[in-house]
Formats: sequence, structure tokens, C-alpha cells
Amino acid sequence: MKNKNMLWLYLFLFAGIIDIVFTANGENSTRIFTKPLILIALWGFFIFSSTAIKGTLLRKSMSAALIFSWLGDVLLMFPDLFLYGLGAFLMAHICYIIGFKMAQTNPFAIGKVDFLRLLFINLPIYIAASFVYFLINPGLGSIKVPVVVYLIVIVLMVTSARERFGKTNAASFWQVFIGGSFFMVSDGVLAINKFFQPFPESGVIVMGTYIIAQFLIVRGILAHFQNDTGY
Repeated sequence: MKNKNMLWLYLFLFAGIIDIVFTANGENSTRIFTKPLILIALWGFFIFSSTAIKGTLLRKSMSAALIFSWLGDVLLMFPDLFLYGLGAFLMAHICYIIGFKMAQTNPFAIGKVDFLRLLFINLPIYIAASFVYFLINPGLGSIKVPVVVYLIVIVLMVTSARERFGKTNAASFWQVFIGGSFFMVSDGVLAINKFFQPFPESGVIVMGTYIIAQFLIVRGILAHFQNDTGY
């Protein structure tokens, strides 16, 4: 089983590296073969690594997040389908939020909430999102509402990852939180390039941070219920 997991992981890494090379060289037409393969391989890695939680809401939500991410990857390759791609990733983030909630100790426990403390702790996330919105707002035009909704959901995704602190093991927390943060960076760079100021390095930065984000999130969730023995 472990060897099969490694094959999926190697395929994920190979597809990711080749896609970044194609992106750097501006070979966008060739990426139709490499970009969809990235999330297919990562999904395979997750499915074969998570048989211990087969049938659980955690596994279903994570699997759905990866499938919606794959759909978003495909749709975003076609500029005219941008809003549909945005919608697919919005669904992916909602599924990740559910997964992050399930991958913690006593996920349904209700305790005392210090809203002022939460606001202070999450402030860097809010500031980063506000900065991106400040830059892209003039260029959003008629799609301002869906983009703002998406921005709110990705902020919720990252704060949900941060709120797992102390509710899971350190390896799981840090990998998921850093992965969620990289996801926000990837989307932020994509938005700045599309709606504020295009720059040639954006494609490589977007895909590099995105690939790292997806891997860390998956590996962090696996670390919640597995011994961190590596693959």
C-alpha cells in the first residue's frame, strides 16, 4: 500500500514540476495535459492513504475539495470560464472548511469564544485579504460580488485552519495552516495579475504556491489520524 501511495505522490510531483516548466516557458496549450494531472494524482494519493477513515465525513469532504479543485484547474484554463472556475474553487474551500473542522479533537464541542482575541489573532489574515481587495477593486467591474464572496470564503478557510491550533497534533496543524496560507497567496497573486497589474512571473508563483498548498493541506489532514512516518 505504501509503495502505491508513493507512485501517486511521484506522479503528483512530476506533473507539478512539468506544469511549472511549461508555465515558465509560456507553453499554455501544452498545459492541458499536465495541469489536470496534478490534482488527479494528489487525489489518488489521498484516497489510498486514507483507507483507515473510509466512509467518514472527513474523507468525503477532503475528496470533494480535491475534485472541485481539479474542476477549477480545468475551467481556469479557459478565460471565458473564469467565473465557473471561481465557483468550483469556492466549493473546494467550503469542503476544506468542513474537513478542517472534522480533523480536530471534539469538532462539535461548544466553548466560550473570545471574539476580541480571535479578531487580534486573525488580524494578519484580514489585513492581507483587505490589501488584495484594495488593489483589485477598481478592476473588478461587473464581477465584484462573486469575487468578494470568494475572498470572504478563502479567508474563512485560512482562519478555520488556524483555529485548529491545540486541537490536533503539531504536524497536522502547521501543515494545514501553512498550506491554507499558501493557497491564499496563490489566489492573491492570481487576482493581482488579472485585475490590477499583470506581471510575467505571476504564473510560476501562482502554480508553485498552489501545488505546495494542496500538498501541505492533504498531508496535514493525513497527519491528524496517522503516525507521522512519512511516505
